Amino acid sequence: MKFLIASDIHGSALFCEQLLAICKRENADRLLLLGDLLYHGPRNDLPGGYTPKCVIAMLNSIKNDLLCVRGNCDAEVDQMVLDFPIMADYCVIPSERGIIFATHGHIYNPHKLPTLKSGDILLYGHTHVPECSRENGIMCLNPGSVSIPKGGSYHGYMTFDGTVFSWKDLDGVLHNSLNINEI
Repeated sequence: MKFLIASDIHGSALFCEQLLAICKRENADRLLLLGDLLYHGPRNDLPGGYTPKCVIAMLNSIKNDLLCVRGNCDAEVDQMVLDFPIMADYCVIPSERGIIFATHGHIYNPHKLPTLKSGDILLYGHTHVPECSRENGIMCLNPGSVSIPKGGSYHGYMTFDGTVFSWKDLDGVLHNSLNINEI
């Protein structure tokens, strides 16, 4: 199964539309969204194409292909307009090497790790900066942000094919990769 992993759409129909086109181009089986779907939050400028109602329609149209976790900007009122669950703080995906703990990053992150074993993977967003690091034997991976990249990074996402995580920008340019069988 191939996952496309993205975070921090923040209500941008412009970048959501690009993300959905990328899902088709990448032939992804599932889109895993790591939170902050509709609202931009008080610390962020409005992203280009900020139209949350359009994002709602786009995401609801692919609800059967989505897995989502709650971001710090997501609220119960957002769940009322979305046809798929977003209020879980994390989800766990089994992999060949252990588990992938997917979360937004405002609760669990490399500085406050969930209870995981060495070799497991923490997948998180929130910082808007792509990352690949190791903390206490746990790989910490962040796709960056689709709509509001920070720290000089790019508008980006990740893919995971069961073995390799790949960090890409919205043009499909590969920026980094990690083979989980080599960690």
